[in-house]
Amino acid sequence: MAGAIIIGVGPGIGLSVARRFAREGMPVSVLALSRGTVDAAADALRADSKDVTGLVADVADEAALRAALDAAAGRNGAPDVLVYNAGVVRRDRLGDLSAAELLATWAVNVGGAVTTAAYAGPRMAAQGQGFMAFTGGIERPDPERISLSLGKFGLRTLVDILDQQFGPAGVHVANLIVGGNVERGGTFDPDEVAEVYWRLYREPPGTWTRELFYAGGGADRVTGSVRSVSSPETPSEGGSSSS
Repeated sequence: MAGAIIIGVGPGIGLSVARRFAREGMPVSVLALSRGTVDAAADALRADSKDVTGLVADVADEAALRAALDAAAGRNGAPDVLVYNAGVVRRDRLGDLSAAELLATWAVNVGGAVTTAAYAGPRMAAQGQGFMAFTGGIERPDPERISLSLGKFGLRTLVDILDQQFGPAGVHVANLIVGGNVERGGTFDPDEVAEVYWRLYREPPGTWTRELFYAGGGADRVTGSVRSVSSPETPSEGGSSSS
């Protein structure tokens, strides 16, 4: 079975998503910036799967990220699932960050996602299937969170582009916007977020959702869905619809 790669596998959403796919018998590769984080996640996942690969890389380092993705693919083949969950979440107003600091947040929130998509998208398209998803964290631009707003709306644009490019070849591309602070046992429990990812993955061609806003409180509470205009059973030149 082709594997799942989860990038940004801290103790919240990343770990829960990895566990959700591991429970279905899928080989899972997890990636984070520090060896300690990766080892903790891999140890936790081995209760659900014996086929777990831990990878360490800075997503802002293109060469290191590509090498890690090569290692995952070398073990399990081209991924069937790839979830990009890495991000820099901070509060900052206009002018708080230098240009270099702003670019550093962009490198993680968007740059790493571009590198990941450029690696996985063509491989998924070549095999005629795949699920490539990204964790969003903001519904509308916020002047109190400039870097996050710019990054997450850049990510939304990237998802739209990837859907157009790879959707007709059988790749489901999705953006899941999580509308609050993630906390186990709270309104935005990461296990519930993981369940939403699983439901997106299970959508059949022709019904693919490109974007969902998760309002918290249970996997059924999603709004603002946008159906892909590029999935194999939907004309690529057609209009989108909302539900």
